Amino acid sequence: MITSPLQRAKKTAEIMNEELRLPFVVMNEFSERYFGDAEGMTREERMVAFPDKAYPNQETTEVLQQRLLSGLQQINSDYGNKNVLLVAHGAIIGAVLSMLSDGEIGSRKTRLINGGITTIDFAEGRWHIRDYNRVDHLSAHSERGRV
Repeated sequence: MITSPLQRAKKTAEIMNEELRLPFVVMNEFSERYFGDAEGMTREERMVAFPDKAYPNQETTEVLQQRLLSGLQQINSDYGNKNVLLVAHGAIIGAVLSMLSDGEIGSRKTRLINGGITTIDFAEGRWHIRDYNRVDHLSAHSERGRV
């Protein structure tokens, strides 16, 4: 199990891992995107301060993508053909989907569902999207009163 070091994702991973009991790795490459001067603001505060959504000193898309590609390469290098569970943030998942689909899905095009599962595979020298926004596991847990 790999997680972002940020509290929301890390806590989610820890809760999941109580049952899964997987080796636990924190990777900074999967931290949420840095929003520069808008960092730490609520959505409402950002809309007032930056109505054009241009956040000064924000991590550029190019830098974000390079960071994520580096993280994916590290996972592939360290774990090869093993299954890896990565717990990450919405903007990170959206950016990965966008990169791997050449912008067809992901950032600003796809509404991601909290708790949804995205599956990507590495084959023939590149990453492929198998599926995204899978939530069938959530209904199974809610029927047992766990959600």
